[in-house]
Amino acid sequence: MIPFNKPYLSGKETEYIKQAVESGKISGDGVFTKKCHSFFEEKYGFRKCLLTTSCTDALEMAAILLNIQPDDEVIIPSYTFVSTANAFVLRGAKVKFADSNPLNPNVDPDSIEKLITPKTKAIVPVHYAGIACEMNNILALANKYSLWVVEDAAQAIDSLYCGKPLGSFGHLAAFSFHETKNVISGEGGMLVINDERFVERAEIIREKGTNRSAFFRGEIDKYGWVDIGSSYLPSEINAAFLFAQLEHLDQIQIQRISIWNKYWDRLYEPLSQHGIRFPYLIEGATNNAHMFYIVCRDLEQRTRLLKLLKNAGILAVFHYLSLHKSPYFKNQYDGSDLPWSDFYSDCLIRLPMFFELGEDAQEHIISTLIKGLED
Repeated sequence: MIPFNKPYLSGKETEYIKQAVESGKISGDGVFTKKCHSFFEEKYGFRKCLLTTSCTDALEMAAILLNIQPDDEVIIPSYTFVSTANAFVLRGAKVKFADSNPLNPNVDPDSIEKLITPKTKAIVPVHYAGIACEMNNILALANKYSLWVVEDAAQAIDSLYCGKPLGSFGHLAAFSFHETKNVISGEGGMLVINDERFVERAEIIREKGTNRSAFFRGEIDKYGWVDIGSSYLPSEINAAFLFAQLEHLDQIQIQRISIWNKYWDRLYEPLSQHGIRFPYLIEGATNNAHMFYIVCRDLEQRTRLLKLLKNAGILAVFHYLSLHKSPYFKNQYDGSDLPWSDFYSDCLIRLPMFFELGEDAQEHIISTLIKGLED
């Protein structure tokens, strides 16, 4: 079976983990955590970066930082992973679901504006497949209505929009280093703080609501409980693994983009003839090759192709189910139709995409799809 994903190892992960263990400090915010923070702040110009134990935790921190209260409204796309919504629901927020764009699974800015009310506090765009949302339009809406913007950039490492890194547009942003991402730490994430007003409090929330970080920098003579928070910082073992990946980011990206381009070059013409659609990049967006997806004509075609691939020893997957129709939320939903979110839920397929996907394996995937549609 050709797997959907296979974690890539640069070769330095265990060496750096050994160094972290031998340093005597493995609980977090040690040498490797600081190296990771510096990497992102210097390479992408983020104001402040804080590693977290997951992207979910980074989103939860964002919700606390924005002082989300019961009955506040937060607008997110329905076509996203549950963590995007959960982080704000945990604070008591009322989630308002926006529809996807007809051209790609990203949120449609027109769908956002229809949902804004006096209770709206934040917009959370999700950069699906690492491809930028229409951030200029979304930021214009946020400015018009005085709203916060939190980028869910879980899949968007090393991707740009209008020359700026994704994750640098919102007041806050969250990244993922789950094993399916371009660079990984097994489980892991990062909160990016682009607004100076949140920097000090973010450190406190991440350290269980204490000013412990300031204490260790020698800025105060003792630390205590000063705010709400939780244990969001990862161990040095996670950070050591991640830093080994970051050292090879450029190499990883070159290889992933090569695989992505081969899928596009070989599949676009023959599959388009059968009504299958391909990733769409808006003007100004770059492709970080996080995933290669195709969008089938309908659910029947997708079901047939998934079965065809599985029978050929290829593990391809579909992705999110519209959150507004989820078992948890469906009784709370107002019933408005979100046709494009449902369309992607029914029709999208993710093909195997990982650093070590060999030429023979990729050729097998490509030929299976082409032949299967011709039969």
